[in-house]
Amino acid sequence: MSEPPTLWHAVTPHAKTYPGATSDVATDVVVVGGGFAGLSVALELARSGTDVTLIEARRIASGASGRNAGFVVPNFSRADPATVIARLGAERGGKLLNLVGRGADTVFDHAAEFSLGPHADRSGWLQPAHSAQMAAALQQRAVDWQALGRPVTWIGPEETVARTGVQIYHGALADASGGVINPVAYARAMAETAVSNGAVIHEETAAADIVPDGAGWRVVTRKGVSLRARRVLLATNAETLGAAGQLARLVVPLRVYQIATAPLPAERIAVFSPRREAVSDTRANIFTYRLDADNRLISGGMAILPFGAEARMARRISQRLALELSLPDIPPVEHIWTGTAAVTRDFLPHLYSLGDGFHAVTACNGRGVAMTTMLGAALAPMLRGEVAPDQTAVPLAPARTIPFRAFARAAPSAFLVQGMLRDRAEIRQSNGSHSAARQHVEYER
Repeated sequence: MSEPPTLWHAVTPHAKTYPGATSDVATDVVVVGGGFAGLSVALELARSGTDVTLIEARRIASGASGRNAGFVVPNFSRADPATVIARLGAERGGKLLNLVGRGADTVFDHAAEFSLGPHADRSGWLQPAHSAQMAAALQQRAVDWQALGRPVTWIGPEETVARTGVQIYHGALADASGGVINPVAYARAMAETAVSNGAVIHEETAAADIVPDGAGWRVVTRKGVSLRARRVLLATNAETLGAAGQLARLVVPLRVYQIATAPLPAERIAVFSPRREAVSDTRANIFTYRLDADNRLISGGMAILPFGAEARMARRISQRLALELSLPDIPPVEHIWTGTAAVTRDFLPHLYSLGDGFHAVTACNGRGVAMTTMLGAALAPMLRGEVAPDQTAVPLAPARTIPFRAFARAAPSAFLVQGMLRDRAEIRQSNGSHSAARQHVEYER
């Protein structure tokens, strides 16, 4: 069954196509997966003169890289600098923090190089705190990122209300380097640039198996074509088709629904987004919103019950937008689509060794655009044979299957219910019963 079309595919109509692989080839590196992770690696390798072939089972940006909301956030979804250092140590943790912190810089450098124009907007990113406890945590997080040289500041409650229109927040972490992008336009431009630098891309070419082949590996497509290479990188996010299942078993898939409203008038936008900043708050039942170049309001959420959820989620997310932003009416929905994020055990990006010269990588965790863009610079030296896998900036982790994975797929829904109840209690404690009751209305809709 095909996925519902996205806003990004609708407003980015002209796509260059790349023919499928029809004959056996030998190359230096094969990259499996045509999202940001695979494309960034292919681009970096091609620019360094490495012979690289990328295969994509469907079309460029058909998976998670083309089905997200286009937030460019150089940060972690569930970790702060102190947590990263504690988990990885000063040297390895410092490498990862430096890599992630530069994510938005690299994305917008690419956007300028690719001439994306209005498809990219470096308007900044806000992470508002929904409780006093989270406000304290975010203030420390801002200090930690500042110590690493990042343009991150803490803004107080009054300014946060002025910049979001939402009354419950206790302040916000503001990152001036963040922003928003049209992810489909970005991925397609990255693919074209990689090809212009010598990379070979094959669409509609699914990897059925990846097997040892002498001193290297052989990627066998579903149509029986063999691509031989010394090194192979699997960058397929949570995809389960064919060989991609080797990575999918290592992560938890997180199904997310996104909507885009009809364009809103400028005077209405000025109330809740005077600086056009992207916003994603700290609630477990996270509230996010951004604008596109045509003033559509874009937001998303998870479904407790995923069956037949598209229409229900479109209604729920648009109602939540109206409630949170105090809009005079519920904005009509023009587009709804879904995508699947890959979540790791510790919410950090990871490199996995599946054999000598065969690796898999995942870096999504809800921060896919900026974080996966950085994989090219991080992993290209390894794929050229210049750096050992455990010396890259991406932590090398054991390839351990998620236990009880069939049940793990349902875990996000259970966590969502728990998180909604926790959000309500924390808001009541910090903001009073009126705000908690307001949130309760949102949950029930």
